[in-house]
Amino acid sequence: SVMQWLNRVQSFLYCNENGFWGTFLESQKACVCHTGATLCQRPIPCVIGGNNSCAMCSLANISQCGSCNKGYKLYRGRCEPQNVDSERSEQFISFETDLDFQDLELKYLLQKMDSRLYIHTTFISNEIRLETFFDPRWRKRMSLTLKSNKNRMDYLHMIIGLSMKICQMRNSSIDPMFFVYVNPFSGSHSEGWSMPFGEHGYPRWEKVRLQNSQCFNWTLLLGNRWKTFFETVHIYLRSRAKIPTGLRNDTGQGPVDLADPNKRQIYIKISDIQVFGYSLRFNADLLRSAVQQVNQSYTQGTQFYSSSSVMLLLLDIRDRINRLAPPSAPGKPQLDLFSCMLKHRLKLNNSEMIRVNHALDMYSTEILKQSDHLTAKLC
Repeated sequence: SVMQWLNRVQSFLYCNENGFWGTFLESQKACVCHTGATLCQRPIPCVIGGNNSCAMCSLANISQCGSCNKGYKLYRGRCEPQNVDSERSEQFISFETDLDFQDLELKYLLQKMDSRLYIHTTFISNEIRLETFFDPRWRKRMSLTLKSNKNRMDYLHMIIGLSMKICQMRNSSIDPMFFVYVNPFSGSHSEGWSMPFGEHGYPRWEKVRLQNSQCFNWTLLLGNRWKTFFETVHIYLRSRAKIPTGLRNDTGQGPVDLADPNKRQIYIKISDIQVFGYSLRFNADLLRSAVQQVNQSYTQGTQFYSSSSVMLLLLDIRDRINRLAPPSAPGKPQLDLFSCMLKHRLKLNNSEMIRVNHALDMYSTEILKQSDHLTAKLC
């Protein structure tokens, strides 16, 4: 057949180098050498088409590309995905800062509670007051918030650690247990994700007793691996308590009776609570104009692929933001933090968010020939 003749001709042309022979495989664009080595293969001509293939073969050397498809650049005769200049992305969000320490440096600074890593948040709770003993047997709620989406629009904030100083009455049998939810760019509580302590490599609380006291430092070290964006941190306290038999029917509501030696042993107080991290410069107006350019082209049905540089820039920013999402279970998609930023910091509505993400997905799959960008919706 014609295919058999073609295969034989291609084998003669490309699979007879160094005195070795082989058979050309059209599906793999490569030779299978009869000796088992790859010494028989000559340079294979460039392939014109999609993905990272050529738009035109080189006139000087048919085994190399002469030009590339959109979204790709020519490098040593091959077409590779075109990357956005990191300096250009930095004009929109300053991902790189002076506080990007190495992990060991960061751990040391967090253990020393270095003031350079302090982020001044507002403590909010209708159920707990700092420096006041309370009964932790029932769920208690606290929040540390920034309100940056109203007051500091030119910054995004990164959390790299969390600490609490917890004091217990002498001989207390209470073992506090915390559930922490993070809102990356503000929003309702439902738009927050839960820190998966001890799961998928995520860290656990470290508890250290302070010298000559009933107080403990509880520290959560996220470091560079698990650092992430935050606007509000919601902390829920529940307890795994070995409660004396006579107190099991006590509701735990009402005033603290520290005079009763049986009751007071279950009480604890939180003396201090602190978020550690740093701020990133954020040009909301500049990023909004780039997003609206994509949104407008998509709405008008024009060929938005023509704005290749803007598409590549937003794809780069989306990838870098979503890379800072929390870990997900094996086989589960990562959380979509990028859409949260579009909603809460650029004030896009749901239809605009959908259009922008769809345009980016289409550009990524149809032009760059990359796999689908699968994420789990958060906002």
